[in-house]
Amino acid sequence: MSQLENILKGVDISTRNFPPTSRYYGIGTKSMEKKDGESVVYMRRRFIPQSERFSLIREHTVTEGDRLDNLASEYLGDPEQFWQICDANDVLHPDDLTEIIGAKIRITLPADIPGNIHA
Repeated sequence: MSQLENILKGVDISTRNFPPTSRYYGIGTKSMEKKDGESVVYMRRRFIPQSERFSLIREHTVTEGDRLDNLASEYLGDPEQFWQICDANDVLHPDDLTEIIGAKIRITLPADIPGNIHA
């Protein structure tokens, strides 16, 4: 049975089903009972960490044709980690980061991982 099928059937899924690289890793589920008695299971809200919780590795200057998935692949080694770059730059919509040529994008360590002050 898939995660979606579990959710739809009201089975509480474990956050272990999300890999450590997922933005949903460690976020639990809640359930709500509808007026008709049906139980609905949903993911808890994910709060974006404040940008000061990220240690800067470098800045990237946006050029024509930049895509966030490509930048995540280049700097973080995984295109699916684009959301970490969004979080570090206080952005909800990934395209917002690459729409202005010449804008600076912060490339950081994950939240709450201290950087090397001697780097």
